[in-house]
Amino acid sequence: QVQLVESGGGLVQPGGSLRLSCAASGSIYRLNRMGWYRQAPGKERELVATITSSSSTNYVDSVKGRFIISRDSTKNTLYLQMNSLKPEDTAVYYCNAYISSSRWAPDINYWGRGTLVTVSS
Repeated sequence: QVQLVESGGGLVQPGGSLRLSCAASGSIYRLNRMGWYRQAPGKERELVATITSSSSTNYVDSVKGRFIISRDSTKNTLYLQMNSLKPEDTAVYYCNAYISSSRWAPDINYWGRGTLVTVSS
């Protein structure tokens, strides 16, 4: 059993910063691609950023230059540093990861329960 638990969300003023964390626990042999998604009220869930096991990153255009995704493999933790936040960044942010439980097991896709980020004055 694998769990992804996000933390770090909250209320922040426009122009402010937040750092999200996602801790993976359980039966983990290898953490492969990980990512952050978000879902704003009334909208579909969208990709924010991804990072591979070799730390290659990818961002949606709307957050490029403002958000930084990173990972600490020693802690099985994913991060999202969010700077210059805008009201349109308001959403529930979800952690996503492809995880294998053994050397021969296939990757399984896991989701966290989400953490709310509200950008408002």
